[in-house]
Amino acid sequence: MKNKRIVIIGGSAAGPKAAARARRLDESAEITIFQKAPDLSMASCGYPYYVGGFFDDRNKLLCTPTGVVRDPKYYLNAKGIDAKVNTEVTRIDRKNMLVEFKDLTTGETGIQPYDKLIIATGSTPKMPPIPGIDLEGITPLQSMQNADYLRKIRDDKSIKKAVVIGGGLIGIETTEALNLAGIELTLIELLPQLLTFLDWKMAKLVENYLKTKANVITKNGVAEFIGENGKLKAVKLANGTEIPCELAVVAIGVTPRVDLAREAGLDIGELGGLAVNDYMQTSDKDIYAVGDCIEVTNKITGKKVLAPYGDLANLEGRVAGENVILNDVATFKGTIQTGICKIFDYGVGITGLSEAIAEKEGLDYIKVVNASPDKPGFMNGKLLITKLVAEKQTGRILGAQVIGPGDVSKQIAIWATAIMGKLTVDDLANNDLPYAPPFSLAIDHSIATAHIMQNKMRGLFDGISALEVKEKLDKNERLYLLDTRGPDEYEQTRLGAGETLIPIGQLRTRIQELPDDKSTPIVTYCKISLRGYEASRVLKAHGYTNVKVMEGGIMGWPFEKEK
Repeated sequence: MKNKRIVIIGGSAAGPKAAARARRLDESAEITIFQKAPDLSMASCGYPYYVGGFFDDRNKLLCTPTGVVRDPKYYLNAKGIDAKVNTEVTRIDRKNMLVEFKDLTTGETGIQPYDKLIIATGSTPKMPPIPGIDLEGITPLQSMQNADYLRKIRDDKSIKKAVVIGGGLIGIETTEALNLAGIELTLIELLPQLLTFLDWKMAKLVENYLKTKANVITKNGVAEFIGENGKLKAVKLANGTEIPCELAVVAIGVTPRVDLAREAGLDIGELGGLAVNDYMQTSDKDIYAVGDCIEVTNKITGKKVLAPYGDLANLEGRVAGENVILNDVATFKGTIQTGICKIFDYGVGITGLSEAIAEKEGLDYIKVVNASPDKPGFMNGKLLITKLVAEKQTGRILGAQVIGPGDVSKQIAIWATAIMGKLTVDDLANNDLPYAPPFSLAIDHSIATAHIMQNKMRGLFDGISALEVKEKLDKNERLYLLDTRGPDEYEQTRLGAGETLIPIGQLRTRIQELPDDKSTPIVTYCKISLRGYEASRVLKAHGYTNVKVMEGGIMGWPFEKEK
């Protein structure tokens, strides 16, 4: 029996993972990777950190955990895989089961037959079709070459002012990277908020923090790039404002790279990505596809989504690599779209559905916000703000968003696992997590969030978001704001919205100071609203019938506060 011939188009993340998995399962298979770029197995999510100077050795983006660079020689000697770099596949001939390729260095062309083909062509950065887009100084951050270009700018200290266009993950990470290089930054986002996968209030808290590091402009887009002698000198916004700059990093998203597949007649999904089944199989049973170029299923909604994440690319690649050898035994069922990024001292993460998506999908959901530390104060605990969304009737966890300087990654991992396991709020309320003061509170932040949700679902906690409070105040609706913090906290920062200060320890003895009308709308809060919740229970016990707790407390207030 002849050796199985496996051809893989694309050598970034998903392709090499598929190749490595196939090799481990079949030592005799003939495995070839075609990579258009000069580098292989690039850790593309690390580009902003290389640009920002978190590390200086470029090879760390290309090497194994033991420090060996994954170049063609490595793949041949360590894996028995023929990896051809600087080589572009120009055509897929499905009828004859071969690919045509061109060596970009020598110009030579050739053909390579296959028994099974894996497409891992990735994505292309979106570039806005506006005047001046071809000026020198305008770049995405999608490739090693882009990272090298920006790193050289950092090292040469040749640029003083820059703009980043796009307030998504890459845009914000790039803003941090260039800020660390000492460049004066302006972040420009066309939409009303940054990080559109977050709900508005959570995104606004991130924006407020980011404004302490860089100039942030939302609800305004770039209309024109202005140049001089072929070089970028400024960007002109839609409202006519001109911002001087010598560098513009465009980070407005990516598009699946499917030209080869489309020309070969493979099915393309409604979102523009390659259509695949759970085996990573395309409409051709002998051709598989993985990574940024495909559409996958959202496991909660059942709808197709684009999910260009490095971790998913590796998981998909492993499944495809197994299936081309063992004939479709492994599956990738989809994603819950978990993501996280670092923004200076903040972490920002999401898993599952946001409130906005849950509402769009017509789900009957309930939400809460918890602002509390990740560890005890005596262990220098840091703030976490979590927004949890659950199914109203069953309590099944639908989604969570977590931001703050605390350990966001741990919290997102807990919630992602809960969603994947279809766990409920009640399951999480008694979750047996590891506890020691250096790592967590006795009741972990995630468990406390579940407790708040339990209270809300059982009618013990009637919450109101900061956004709703602000809207009511702006409409001059009758609202009695009760701040239950201590006087020292009140002096440090306050809402400045006509609130009344009665510390929780004095509330029972000063209850007569509250409005005589027991139906008066009262909103209680404190720093994180634990005391606010306790105050609401006291007020309800004294006959007040319209009491709500401001979820997240003053730490979750996304608007300007008085100092």
